[in-house]
Amino acid sequence: MAEIATAIRHGLGPTANEVDPIIIDYVVNVLKDETFDFGPRGDLAYDAVGPLLLNVGCFPDVSSARAFFQTLAARFGDAHAAASAENVRSLQAPMRMGEGMAEQVLLGEGKTGVIQAVAAEGEDEPMYFVTERDLRKLERNKRKEERQRMDAYEAHVQESEEILASMPLVTVSHGGDGTEGGARDIHLNNFTVTVAGKDLISDASITLAFGRRYGLIGRNGTGKTTLLKHMAMHAIDGIPRSCQVLHVEQEVVGDATTVLECVLSADLERTALLQEEKQLLARKSGPEAGEEEGKKREAGGAEAGAGEDEAAAKRLAEVYKRLEDIDAYSAESRAASILAGLSFTTDMQSRATKTFSGGWRMRVSLARALFIQPDLLLLDEPTNHLDLHAVLWLEDHLLTWPKTLVVVSHAREFLNTVVTDIVHLHNQKLTTYKGNYDTFEKTRNERIRNQNKAAEANDAKRAHIQAFIDKFRYNAKRASLVQSRIKALERIGTVDSVVADPEYRFEFPTPEDRPQAPIISFTDVSFGYPGGPLLFKNLNFGIDLDSRLAIVGPNGIGKTTLLKLISGELKPTSGTAFRSPKVRMAVFAQHHVDGLELSKSPLLYMAHSFPGVPEQKLRSHLGSFGLGGNLALQPMYTLSGGQKSRVSFAKITFHKPHILLLDEPSNHLDIDAVEALIQGLALFQGGVLMVSHDEHLISGSVDQLWAVDKGVAKPFSGTFKEYKRSIKH
Repeated sequence: MAEIATAIRHGLGPTANEVDPIIIDYVVNVLKDETFDFGPRGDLAYDAVGPLLLNVGCFPDVSSARAFFQTLAARFGDAHAAASAENVRSLQAPMRMGEGMAEQVLLGEGKTGVIQAVAAEGEDEPMYFVTERDLRKLERNKRKEERQRMDAYEAHVQESEEILASMPLVTVSHGGDGTEGGARDIHLNNFTVTVAGKDLISDASITLAFGRRYGLIGRNGTGKTTLLKHMAMHAIDGIPRSCQVLHVEQEVVGDATTVLECVLSADLERTALLQEEKQLLARKSGPEAGEEEGKKREAGGAEAGAGEDEAAAKRLAEVYKRLEDIDAYSAESRAASILAGLSFTTDMQSRATKTFSGGWRMRVSLARALFIQPDLLLLDEPTNHLDLHAVLWLEDHLLTWPKTLVVVSHAREFLNTVVTDIVHLHNQKLTTYKGNYDTFEKTRNERIRNQNKAAEANDAKRAHIQAFIDKFRYNAKRASLVQSRIKALERIGTVDSVVADPEYRFEFPTPEDRPQAPIISFTDVSFGYPGGPLLFKNLNFGIDLDSRLAIVGPNGIGKTTLLKLISGELKPTSGTAFRSPKVRMAVFAQHHVDGLELSKSPLLYMAHSFPGVPEQKLRSHLGSFGLGGNLALQPMYTLSGGQKSRVSFAKITFHKPHILLLDEPSNHLDIDAVEALIQGLALFQGGVLMVSHDEHLISGSVDQLWAVDKGVAKPFSGTFKEYKRSIKH
């Protein structure tokens, strides 16, 4: 088809000589191919190479370029179509182009490898081929990304440990060291809290009055825990150095120290004085001391020995006086009383801390803080690790707290009982409200209504004035009136309406199938751990898709064990536990964070948990629990406790369970999230069985209580309030 080459060069004219010959040769080779289709009026030819020729200046505009290709199509298009038709034949049956190809193919430079066909999601046919070399490269990149994620996570853990290690040591202060009276009201003015370059709190101010009890509330991820940490580190100007600030966030170290000794050891002065008393008494009455004294006197040091005895006796009297002044001899009973209130029996108080789980060691940490009585006590979700009995005791104890308290909690009833003020963290600002949580809710709602009304009135007034200005702007007779209105508009200013937080979502997927009854039934089931006593004896009950139950009872009674028996994680010692083979159960564990891979993002974690599921489906499911947008892509160690809880909810419900088994599901959630959880459970079309001491959650999502006591789980005929009263008296 030499004529095409000649026609192209002739049609381009002198400009063909100014263009790189490689470009002209490329265009010629494309168009002279016998199978090339110019298309009607040369449209396909223009689409193939027209833009290229336009870019190098062969044509002044698009219309002239299209006219050129139209001319070529009229001259050569029919000939190409005929040649193409001669080389095309119809197949009698469809065929796959990859069929019959050898697995090993030449990759170039004498190397061979395996070709793997990769199909797109939901497609049977392969969309592209990946060589063995490509697979190795992808695997290397995957390992590199995993290392980078782990390095970032380990750096985060190390930084957190360094922050904890740098926290000031807080111990019992008995005064007399120059610090007494150093901490009264605390004024924090115009401070900013920044983490990883992001402002969590900006230009905020707050005053903490001595003796008041503050409830710090706000949505998950707004920076409540971070604020407490900064206060504990004295990283915010306004906290006096003499002020003892204690943030209860970490469990005590498990070692051979008994629980009671661990609490008492927080009083360093008492411990040192008792040790000194012991040494002085040993010197005074011990046999070795007597032999030493005799030798000195034989050597002519009788006067020196008598002087030492007199000094020791004097010092011993001083030690006794100081021990009496700091009330050292009642310290043990005070510590034991606090531990008993937190559900430690006398036997448990004498056991080593290393024999307890993390939750119980967290209680020891709380007991130490209550025993120390710092000037400013910071508690972050203190009820998470407590049973109902301990929560009720803690409420009573904090009501008489003599110093300043700041507590973060999701439990409405706890806040209503304990706090005197609410500090609301919203839009990077702190606002203080007098009263408990219910009072805050009423006051804030009223304030929002008033501000929105003021904003509407302001907008209406501004619109009225602006309409006058626009109407008479160019009227010379009313120029002075227009100018006065413009100045009035500037004086009025604007009133912003309150922008509501986006609503939380907890959308539990509806199971598409409904197994026939019976779903779960226990007949004469007994259970005890090997080597231990029976926890349950002769359990008889049934659970179906309409069951809405809450299990209540003190810690250690076996509530979580009962959930594990129902889920099948534990097997009965005797009796029959029947579960329908078609029933799907989802288990939310109290310590669910331990099962998360915190170096991964929620989306990546879900993708690894459910391989082969399209990304969009995973994103949509995470979004149904309020984890859309950037939250789905952040490493989970950067998420708040409540956001991690939502990741766990998303994972356990992905396969649309029929029964939800929830162990303390409200732990770490903020108050709005608990409300969303209640609404989500109300709409869930399946069975719900939970262990919880959250009154608001229980009252809003279940219709029956099971009280566990003395190896039996039996229905409690009454409300949760009535159950609380029954165990309080």
